[in-house]
Amino acid sequence: MVYGRIQTIGGPRSFLIQNYYLTGPFICSGLNLMSSPVEIPFKNVILLDRASGTPVYLQIAHQMINAIQRGVLVTGVQLPGTRALAEMLDVHRKTVVAAYNELDAQGWIEMLPNRGTFVTRKSPVVRGSALSANVSDLKQYPQQTGFAFEESMLLDRPLSLSRVDLEFTDGLPDVRLAPMDKLAKAYSSVLRRNNNRKYLTYSHVEGNIWFRERLATYLNNTRGLHIGAENIITTRGIQMGIYLASTLLLKKGDNVVVGDLSYYVANMIFQQAGANILSVSVDDQGISVEAVRELCERTPIRMLYITPHHHYPTTVTLSAERRVELLNLSVQYGFIILEDDHDYDFHYNSSPVLPLASADGAGMVVYVGSFCKALAPGLRSGYVVAPQNLIRELGKMRRIIDRQGDLMMEQALAELLDEGEIQRHIKKAQKVYHQRRDLFTELLESDFKPYLTFKAPPGGLAIWTEWRRDINLMRVSKECLRENLHLPQTLLFQTGRLSAMRLGFGSLDEKELREATSILKSALEKTS
Repeated sequence: MVYGRIQTIGGPRSFLIQNYYLTGPFICSGLNLMSSPVEIPFKNVILLDRASGTPVYLQIAHQMINAIQRGVLVTGVQLPGTRALAEMLDVHRKTVVAAYNELDAQGWIEMLPNRGTFVTRKSPVVRGSALSANVSDLKQYPQQTGFAFEESMLLDRPLSLSRVDLEFTDGLPDVRLAPMDKLAKAYSSVLRRNNNRKYLTYSHVEGNIWFRERLATYLNNTRGLHIGAENIITTRGIQMGIYLASTLLLKKGDNVVVGDLSYYVANMIFQQAGANILSVSVDDQGISVEAVRELCERTPIRMLYITPHHHYPTTVTLSAERRVELLNLSVQYGFIILEDDHDYDFHYNSSPVLPLASADGAGMVVYVGSFCKALAPGLRSGYVVAPQNLIRELGKMRRIIDRQGDLMMEQALAELLDEGEIQRHIKKAQKVYHQRRDLFTELLESDFKPYLTFKAPPGGLAIWTEWRRDINLMRVSKECLRENLHLPQTLLFQTGRLSAMRLGFGSLDEKELREATSILKSALEKTS
């Protein structure tokens, strides 16, 4: 292989390289050659992907810019002629001409008549670690930052996304039941109307005003609230609502009370806000009011986080008596109640107990909910309900991270609420989930009696099961995965005093439920 030669131009401190180029510790200000350079063929500098959607001439231009910025092609270096480079890269000459024109237009090269094409002397070079002789590094993004920062242990375990056919979730709905035809029709209609173009620009940071009006009516009718649009800010799901409220209302060192056990994502959000988490016991009537009172007598409490309709993860319902007692305690001791009503819509035995927010006369409750369970998790439609002064401040906080909601989608949801489509869908879905809960409890009762105990939940999309202590739930999970059933680690609760599993049934139809429980039973028999 023949390599190019160094030829000086414009004085002893300048040089150019013809045909092939050099890397090494050059000092560009004086263009001094400090050590023996490494000769690199141009084919190694520019690696073309013929299957890429990016035109070849732009690939050439972009990679040459990358090489210039990183100091592989130094200022003042002469580039090969278009014909020579075309032969090296096995492309048409017009492709190289187009690439050079692009580089010239962006100011990276200079085309000098009768002399050739050169890397401009004004080309900036990114300073960093010494350049590697392996020019394939030019196509790699850095593996780590070049600066230090504090790394968090929050949610250190990555979200487990299943690639198998069957999965027990922590209580997700079946997206196959979602009224996507009705939603698609409504969304398409919104997009077609000229008077809806206002939703394509900036609007109220609290969300689509008509959606909030329809949502307020819906919540008043179904949850016994007494609110208007001014009491609502839309979010992209419940977690965003918890994050906004926690960021605004908590400061470092504040005490937040949660149930033992509690929703792990909410706990991480409170920790991120710098709060201390204090846990209190949960029994078959929900969180212990006496334990909360004892804590309040010993130390200042800033917030109480509860999932009263179906406690996460145990699915128990907070009794009506305890709800009133907690409201009285919040007024007496001045703590905020953050009420997460994540699956209020699905109840099977009787009418659901109304939220604490429905009886809040002192403005102590911040209520968060969503349509993620009622419709589909991927739609990311949630809301926060609170007194107007707090909504105003939450709007300021929301604007920093998310200018506003999806106004078009919110308009479509508003129309579905106004027409009663969402309400009808929830009624139909509730019957389906009721049947699935009954089937799942029958399967657990008949096939798993030697291994676990459980109580049929009055609502929601998951069942809390407590297992024999000698059963290794992690081994069971791994064995299930070999048989095409995913049991996420976030569903497993195994400590010295507890061995339990939260099993979501909503996303599985009857055939899938039978298959999943059969795999689970087989895995138990193999690992016990």
